[in-house]
Amino acid sequence: MHTRQLQYDHSLFLEDLRPLLSGADLAIANAEFTLAGPPYTGYPAFSAPEGYRNSILDAGVDVLLTANNHILDRGSAGLERTLKLYSCFAGSGLDEEQYRRNNPLILSVKGVRFAIVNFTYGTNCGGDKAYPKVSRMERGEIARQMKRARAMADFVLVLPHWGEEYVLRHGGKQEEWAEWLVEQGADAIVGAHPHVVQDTTHIGGVPVIYSLGNAVSNMSAVNTRLELAATLRFVFRKESGEKSVLEPELHFLWCTLPGKKTDGYRTVIVAEQLGRRDDWIDKSDYDNMVSTLERVKAITGIE
Repeated sequence: MHTRQLQYDHSLFLEDLRPLLSGADLAIANAEFTLAGPPYTGYPAFSAPEGYRNSILDAGVDVLLTANNHILDRGSAGLERTLKLYSCFAGSGLDEEQYRRNNPLILSVKGVRFAIVNFTYGTNCGGDKAYPKVSRMERGEIARQMKRARAMADFVLVLPHWGEEYVLRHGGKQEEWAEWLVEQGADAIVGAHPHVVQDTTHIGGVPVIYSLGNAVSNMSAVNTRLELAATLRFVFRKESGEKSVLEPELHFLWCTLPGKKTDGYRTVIVAEQLGRRDDWIDKSDYDNMVSTLERVKAITGIE
């Protein structure tokens, strides 16, 4: 949530993604800002209006991830206020002791139990040791969470905030962590933070999506307006205990800025827009979307 976005109707930002999000049994998103109250500010210390929460909920999101480098932008008080205001989401209702212990989030979907493990490489503004404790990229702590996740759930989803910004291919540290997380029992890994799409792979049969990129922002740097939504499908047979994760379905998205396709911000599904150049207010932005898509596909290998 950048400063310029405050000038526009945020209820429309995710409107085109509503069928994708609301159609999922469980929709998860990374919220890289706080709801710390006024004054509302963008980069470098984010605090969004409370209405952002309502718009994201209305679009169909069930769980918001908060372990990211901006969660302490307004200190521990801002973090606590943010968590309180997210109490309407499916992933809420954790008591103070659960927050303090950084336990994985356990949710039941159609009778199948999912554990969500979310952590960040660090935060920007200090206060890392303040309560509520931020889930950090520390192997001892994450190993504890993974052990508990395996014991409590049928599937373990690991959603790390990691990697180098603006780089279209993953780095060595991400790969080392991904391999280790698979050893710890991860069934799927989906990352965030680089602000661009990164390549995907499988490690030991486990799908790894290194970075989805931004869904909505005011960024205009090369490749930052193209992103992914990932649909994961899980198969679980309770009688035999047999389980599997199907090949992820990746949807390229494009964040249109004000005056490009509509008067405000609007994230669209690229596949639905191809061949519709005349729908753009600024036709050159359609061309930008297509050329960015071709470039990112060529570098990441994503089809």
